[in-house]
This record gives sequence, structure tokens and C-alpha cells, in this order.
Amino acid sequence: MWLDQTSAIYGNGSPTTGSYGLADHLDEAVSQGADLIQVVIYNLPGRDCAALASNGQLAPNEINRYKTEYIDEIVDIMSDPAYADLRIVNVIEIDSLPNLITNVSPRETATDTCDTMLANGGYVDGVSYAAAELGALPNTYNYIDAGHHGWIGWGDDNPEYDNFRASAALFGSLIGQNGMTADDVHGFISNTANYSVLEEPYWDVDQNVGGQALNQNPDLPWVDWNDYNNEKDFTEALRTELIANGFNSDIGMLIDTSRNGWGGSYRPTGPSTSNDPVTFVDESRIDQRIQKGNWCNQAGAGLGERPQVQPEPWIDAYVWIKPPGESDGSSELIDNDEGKGFDEMCDPTYGGNPRNGNNLSGARGDMPVSGHWSSEQFQELLQNAWPPIN
Repeated sequence: MWLDQTSAIYGNGSPTTGSYGLADHLDEAVSQGADLIQVVIYNLPGRDCAALASNGQLAPNEINRYKTEYIDEIVDIMSDPAYADLRIVNVIEIDSLPNLITNVSPRETATDTCDTMLANGGYVDGVSYAAAELGALPNTYNYIDAGHHGWIGWGDDNPEYDNFRASAALFGSLIGQNGMTADDVHGFISNTANYSVLEEPYWDVDQNVGGQALNQNPDLPWVDWNDYNNEKDFTEALRTELIANGFNSDIGMLIDTSRNGWGGSYRPTGPSTSNDPVTFVDESRIDQRIQKGNWCNQAGAGLGERPQVQPEPWIDAYVWIKPPGESDGSSELIDNDEGKGFDEMCDPTYGGNPRNGNNLSGARGDMPVSGHWSSEQFQELLQNAWPPIN
């Protein structure tokens, strides 16, 4: 369940959470004999500072309300002895900390809200507090959001362009804040509510095409010097970097595979035979987005791998955190009482910004406010599922 507003803790009847509150869901899990439940902690002040579609209700300076009215209340409910036999997996604050690396000044992609959240320390304060308080419970397993390879996959000797190591160092800086220890963090999650593929079977970023390695080609916008082209390789490398920054050697990774299948008629069946690097990559890649920075209601996407436990030694599980069929944001401005704005990246006619290389958004049209249901999108995800659905 997504706790995307304080009122969702108690069951507010909203389209995103319904009438069940946290205790209701936990009670239902117990009554069904389940041994695990997944909860998304998602209500930071100044939430999702680079995407208006998923802004929240808490203002950038309301960290105390976040702690006392939101996290403390969640901890109080989860600590009930009735739930002691439930393993509670908490996904903590998606689309937060990586923004403090990639979308702050002096970068061209900076936003005022991200600059504010970096300056006031609200994201670091909130995430560390949530992890520490939830981590004190014996049956909780905390996974902090770590973006995805198309967001923080860039490493560089110049710190100004090194998203990868800078992000890992930022995550490491949480240790010691608000009493958070490495033991409070079971792992990290990538690709939450995003579309990045698990693997690209037909090409590698360091592959030589046309006389040059693809990740060293300045004229290849899909790669754009990124060290990774898939979530498997990215999470394996990020885990190593996180351990080097103070996290326990047994941390695991989760990958959200709910919408990264990219099946359908456009899915390639083998590598391109072209010697032109751009053509080779475009004809070989599974990920069919126009650009990796496109995140809103991507047309052509499909359901991904079904949830499974430990598909790789460093991956604790493939999970479906984003419910397939729930919108990422409205295609146009829609009034709502959830604090969610209109982000042009959800408009299919939008020509882009520096965060997506000034490309078209690739979004579907006629979509509702984020978290609301779209039958049309769900049907497309079914049609383009990979592995296919019989």
C-alpha cells in the first residue's frame, strides 16, 4: 500500500489508497495468513522536488509534521504485537535523495524546490528519521529509494558530472543522522515507478560499433556517456559502492519490474546489423522510450518480470511497487485536493527540457492525476507484457 498522504494512514477513501488504512491492511494480511506486506513511505516535505505531478501536501519546511504526524503514527501502528509475525517491507521515499545530486544548482536541471530541500536538509532529515524509527521495529525491512540507471548511472572523474558516486556518498551520509545506523537499512530499491529495463540482451555500453565504444561516443544520445544500460548491472555496481560508503555487506537490492517489460511488436529479437552507432543502438535496445529521462505514463510500455525472490545473488527480489494501471500524472491540469500539480512531462505534446535532453515526453494522452486508475493504460501494459501473459 502507498501512504502518500498523512490521512492515508487511517483510510481516507482517496483513489490512491481507498477506504482501508494501514491497520486495516495489516489486519487483512494477518487474517489471510500472509507473512509479508509491502508499504510505500511517501510523504516528505517538498516531495518529489523535480516533478510537479507527484508533489505532496507537506510544504518544504514542515519536517516536524512529517515526523510527528506521519512517521511516528506509522511506527505506532506497525509496533502492535498483533503484527509481530508479519514481515513489513518499507520502501522509503521514492524520487527524493537523487534529486539532491542531479536537480540542484548550478546544474541546468535545477529546480527551486530541489535547491530548497538541499539547503534545509529536509530530505536527509526525513529519510534518516523514517529509517531509524521504522528500523527499530524487529519485523521491518527498510529499502531506501535509489533512482535508476538512467538517473544516477553516470560516473566521471569530474565530481560535477559524477552522479553515481555522489549519490552513494549521499546515501552513506544518512548513517548517524537521527540515530540511523547501517542496521536500519536492509537494502535499496531501483526503478520504483519507472520504466528502465532489467537487461539489454543485444548490446553492451562498452561495445565497439563503428570504431568506437558506445559509451565514449559523443553523438549517441541514448547512451550519453552513461556506464549502464540496464538495472541489473546498475544495481550490482551500486550495491558495491553503497557498501564502500558504510552500509552492511549483506544489503540487498530490489528492482521494481511492474512496468519495464517492453514487449509487443516493437521489441527487437536480436542485435542490429548496422555499423552506425545510433542506428545500432536504436534497433537493438529493448527499452523503447524516446529518452531515459522520460518517466510519465510511457506509451508502449508493458508489464515486466513477475515478482520473485532472489533472482540474482545481489537482488533480494523483483517487486511490483507501482500498481500497473495507476497514472504517473495528468496529461493536463486537473484540480485536486491531493497537492498534485501538472507536470509538462505528462503532456504527450511537450517538447522536453534539459532533464530529458529536450525530447518529446513519450507520455500517453488522456491520463488522470497521479495514482488514479487508467483502464486504457492497464490494457496496454497487458498487451505489451514481457514475459508475455497468456
